[in-house]
Amino acid sequence: MSLQAGAKLGTYEIIAPLGAGGMGEVYRARDPQLGRDVAIKILPASLTRDPDRLRRFEQEARAAAALNHPNILAVYQLGMHEGAPYLVSELLEGVTLREQLSRGPTPVRKAVDYATQTARGLAAAHEKGIVHRDLKPENLFLTKDGRIKILDFGLAKLMPQPHAAGADAATLTEGTEPGVVLGTVGYMSPEQVRGQGTDHRTDLFALGAILYELLTGKRAFHKPTSAETMTAILHEDPPSASQLAPGTPPALQKVVQRCLEKTPEQRFHSASDLAFALEALSDSGSAQSGALTPVVGRKRWPWFAAAAVVIVLLFLIAVWFKGSSASPVVESVVQLTNDPNAKTGPLATDGARVYFNQGPRGSLKISQVSVNGGQTAEVATTLSNPQIAGLNSDGSSLLLLVSDYLTQSTKMWSLPLPAGEPRKLIDLDVNDATMFPDGHVIYAKRDGIYVAERDGSNPRKLDPLSKYHFVAPNISPDGKRLVLTAHDRQAGISITHEALSDGSGMRDVLKGGTQGLPAEICCARWTPDEKYLIFLGESGGRMDLWALPDQKPLFGGTPSPVRLTNGPLSYADFVPSRDGKQIFSVCSQRRGELVRFEPGVHEFVPFLGGISATDPTFSRDGQWVAYVSYPDQTLWRSRADGSERRQLTYAPELTTFARISPDGSKVAFSNGEGSSYVVDANGGTPRKLAEHATAPDWSPDGNLLAVTGAVLDDSVPQGGYYQLKTIDVRSGEVSVIPDSKGKVGPWFIAPDAVLAVNEDQSKFLRFDFKTQKWSDMITSPGQFVNWESSPDGKYFLYSVGGNDPKIFRMRLADRSVEEVTTMKGFASVDNPALSVSPDNLPVLTRNSGTQEICALSVKWP
Repeated sequence: MSLQAGAKLGTYEIIAPLGAGGMGEVYRARDPQLGRDVAIKILPASLTRDPDRLRRFEQEARAAAALNHPNILAVYQLGMHEGAPYLVSELLEGVTLREQLSRGPTPVRKAVDYATQTARGLAAAHEKGIVHRDLKPENLFLTKDGRIKILDFGLAKLMPQPHAAGADAATLTEGTEPGVVLGTVGYMSPEQVRGQGTDHRTDLFALGAILYELLTGKRAFHKPTSAETMTAILHEDPPSASQLAPGTPPALQKVVQRCLEKTPEQRFHSASDLAFALEALSDSGSAQSGALTPVVGRKRWPWFAAAAVVIVLLFLIAVWFKGSSASPVVESVVQLTNDPNAKTGPLATDGARVYFNQGPRGSLKISQVSVNGGQTAEVATTLSNPQIAGLNSDGSSLLLLVSDYLTQSTKMWSLPLPAGEPRKLIDLDVNDATMFPDGHVIYAKRDGIYVAERDGSNPRKLDPLSKYHFVAPNISPDGKRLVLTAHDRQAGISITHEALSDGSGMRDVLKGGTQGLPAEICCARWTPDEKYLIFLGESGGRMDLWALPDQKPLFGGTPSPVRLTNGPLSYADFVPSRDGKQIFSVCSQRRGELVRFEPGVHEFVPFLGGISATDPTFSRDGQWVAYVSYPDQTLWRSRADGSERRQLTYAPELTTFARISPDGSKVAFSNGEGSSYVVDANGGTPRKLAEHATAPDWSPDGNLLAVTGAVLDDSVPQGGYYQLKTIDVRSGEVSVIPDSKGKVGPWFIAPDAVLAVNEDQSKFLRFDFKTQKWSDMITSPGQFVNWESSPDGKYFLYSVGGNDPKIFRMRLADRSVEEVTTMKGFASVDNPALSVSPDNLPVLTRNSGTQEICALSVKWP
């Protein structure tokens, strides 16, 4: 079947042919209902009479449609036109990996990145019980933004089905009956060549062959005939990648060799393990250019030998008098969990298990995993949105902080392990907490640090620390010292302080921006032997682990901090193992994918090209969009089709709560310090409107902004309170909305009305500027987490947290409310902001990166 431009295929309008793809012809088409271009693959009529070809085409659709991953081609619909089936999918722009390989070997860093993305996509397929079985460079697409997409699941295996040997064609795609080998010669695994049963490890072999080809520019198995190639797959090993590409790091060579093992059991256990090995290899710096160590000239070796002798003697003297001055080194990183759920901490361990939080912000659960890895299990509790703060020394109970999502209202609870009823310890609002080895609790409030009994009774303030605002208190293993972090807003740095457990003797031990440290540091805690302080440092939107020796250097002076990790993974929320040999941490590769809920398929699908961004906001006519890039949090604007893209803010300044004006001419936003700004949509210097004012929203006429203001007041327990305000963008005049104390998040729903949530986040209230009165609008048994008005002003969408998070939509004309979808199981990024598309559908940012619990093995001096 040949279609011309302008032809109709169902509701789709053909734009142009794109060529052959797999078993059909591919066309570029327009979806008029959603206003987007798509790709349509049509099985030619000549092949529709072949039951096997037809079955395999439908199998490709079923397999791909069952998968929802940024590294797998998204399939939208399977239809029939004039007796020929067709498949509607996302439109990709770029080249296949085969076309990329035609230019020669790929740089090591890019080869590792492409292989890692492919492994992540395969992991998602394997979790659904789908094995691709025909992975090759032709079936991997490299988009213009560097993303790998896995294509063509026509040979996908949906259930165990053994095949016998047979066939010698270069690419065998005929049938699935016994006696026919499925796959592409050169990328087939030994078990495929033999016609034996295949599983997910077949795909790992193919990916190993592809990675080999990326690094060397040569196929791992390529002989004059198909039969000879098959024989090589069964009995020969290809030349090492480092032999053909000398810049290949030895660690990467080992990864390739393990993928190409003849026996499936000797390959990586899973695609997730392979992806993690590649990421860890990059993390260690082994995936860089692979520069070779220069060879020392023969005439100069005696000088170097003499110098070496002197160095050895000095080293031995140092060891004799003071002990080794070597630095700690991370020797390996092992992934303990393997699921798509967002994870956070603080972490806690009893020596056998690691406890952590899992799920979206506002709906956190407590989970656990063995220190050796495996399946995660939820720790049952009736508490809503509990966050781990500590674990007592015998592992019998967790210290929890239970908080509202947006406010500072946080209570402290104790949860017995492995099961039991939670018990509230302190009914006051706290910022952070942890436990002494003997079970006493220590917690931070705005007015200082407090210590209380195990049950929260008899709280006493540590007076020497009362004038400081600290977070992340931590106690030394012997209970005699504590460390805390404070942020110096004026200097823009963080400082870690150490004191005795009674608060006396406080001193600075770490200062951001000095000794090679990033400006933002946090959350120090001792190793079990108290020889090191481990802490976090943030740079470039990524968190790394650092260590500070808890002793003076050999010849005096100040001990120097040592960086333990250096990307690309981000490490956060860590805890040392009980024996001190490992560090358990949430390790993540931060990526996001913008998605919109599609009612027709009842799931979230990529939106605006699936860009890694949050807070998309549209002009009233839907022609312009502004958004915050993720994870670097810079502000951008473009047309809704992605054209005329322009950056409006720049790192290191962080942008949050972007909101475009109704006419699309300006963008209001907040920065990391909670001040509100407005910037011209064509660029320029942002204009500061107000301090301590965040989450701005435009009035329909574009003259006012409604904001949540923070009022600092040390006379109240939280050190302040929220109050709603309006800002006149023309004059800069700031006005307080009457009777708005404790309310947050105002959004205009009419020229003369805003909606805001009350202090405990259980009720939406409407303020009428004409009557100057508040009235109830929406109530919920769960806490409201996010909310936003639609660009056309007709709808108000909001999400509810708790154990069953959902999204609702209210039509403002009659206040009718409908449930749109559940968010249960939806893996969001750090900030699960809710946005609204021009067609009044919810938009979220799906976490498309990796976020797992991992164990770092550390060699301590």
